[in-house]
Amino acid sequence: MLNKFFKFSERGTTPGTEVIAGATTFLAMAYIIFVNPNILATTGMDKTALITVTCLVTALATLMTGLFANAPIAMAPGMGLNAFFAYSLVLTEKVNWQTALGIVFISGLFFFILTLVGLRRKIVDAIPRSLISAMSVGIGLFITFIGLINLGIIQKNEATLVSAAPITSTVLIGLAGFLVMVTLEMKKIKGAMILGILAATLAALCMGKIAWPGAWFSLDVKLSPIAFQLDILGALKWGFLGSIFALMFMDLFDSIGSLVACCHQAKLTDEKGNIRGLNRLLSLDALASMLGAVFGTSTTTAYIESATGIGEGGRTGLTSIVTAGLFLLGMLFIPVIAIVPVYATAPALILVGFFMMKEIKEIDLSNIEEGFPAFVIIVMIALSYSIAAGLAFGFLSYVIFKTVRLKFREIQPAMWVIAALSLLHFIL
Repeated sequence: MLNKFFKFSERGTTPGTEVIAGATTFLAMAYIIFVNPNILATTGMDKTALITVTCLVTALATLMTGLFANAPIAMAPGMGLNAFFAYSLVLTEKVNWQTALGIVFISGLFFFILTLVGLRRKIVDAIPRSLISAMSVGIGLFITFIGLINLGIIQKNEATLVSAAPITSTVLIGLAGFLVMVTLEMKKIKGAMILGILAATLAALCMGKIAWPGAWFSLDVKLSPIAFQLDILGALKWGFLGSIFALMFMDLFDSIGSLVACCHQAKLTDEKGNIRGLNRLLSLDALASMLGAVFGTSTTTAYIESATGIGEGGRTGLTSIVTAGLFLLGMLFIPVIAIVPVYATAPALILVGFFMMKEIKEIDLSNIEEGFPAFVIIVMIALSYSIAAGLAFGFLSYVIFKTVRLKFREIQPAMWVIAALSLLHFIL
């Protein structure tokens, strides 16, 4: 029954592999339980409720992708999108957080409508294969950079922007965990990333770098301070159209970039390289944003950390279901989850970045018309610290290069729309 529903045999996986993959994805993105509430709490929202809502919304959204799309894709409140919500909408534009949630809901609704009419799918289909591969490579470098920072090997430098950091005891602990991961990966042992993370955490405990949790679980679960508090009518003003569009644009390229990269890595494509069930995934992405706004959090989107679970062999929706279940448990065991240090999970991001670099072989760098825009995407995603900005730069350069060569027929209509949205991204 399960094999028929999840298609384990068809996708070359097993239930055991899927469970390990789901747990790996959870460990790679569990940081959102702590980061998202810290950002959104600056708006005056209740922090304890935000922790609960972050776990709940992530679990529900990820469960939807597992049950309705049979995909190993996790969804959660997006990084960058939550910063836009808190620092731009509420703190800068002085929009109260209830109205800001209304704006999130409306942007998700518009996104859902665009998906139903097929525009989002046409946008993805219009992107050349070389640029799709560049997304994967660029996000891989981006993830690696984040991993190096979290590990403590890279630090901020006023003169050179970044530089190598001193090798501290915590860096050595993280590197030891990384060595465990790589060694087990070379031996083709499943769960390499989880075991590496656990090894680093245990080492940190033994060395006194982190403390044992004061409590094993907490029953302080509450939603009422922020759930069902969104103000949709207050958000229906012309003055908020720019903010609604900005959220739509950011989610568009964040979700498409993550979905394209992860689905290609998971081989969820047909013989032409098109992603199977992409419209359904995009619809669930939009519905997840609306659901998140109802419960009280910023825009929800597909998470690139899903690639960690895919790297462990996750190929079906069971991976997402396991991840969702662990986030639900996270609502009770936050004190335990909190002891896993960031330098213990950082090596997993670095290893995933390596895996995603494999897509570079699909880019024809000898053809400057498509090779250079791909190069722009790779470089700008990593160096601008923004998937959306990197894609916008690359898409614009692709259209400009083709226009200069007067090859208008090679630019699909939807690609012109993408270029226009990219230009508006920078203008706004």
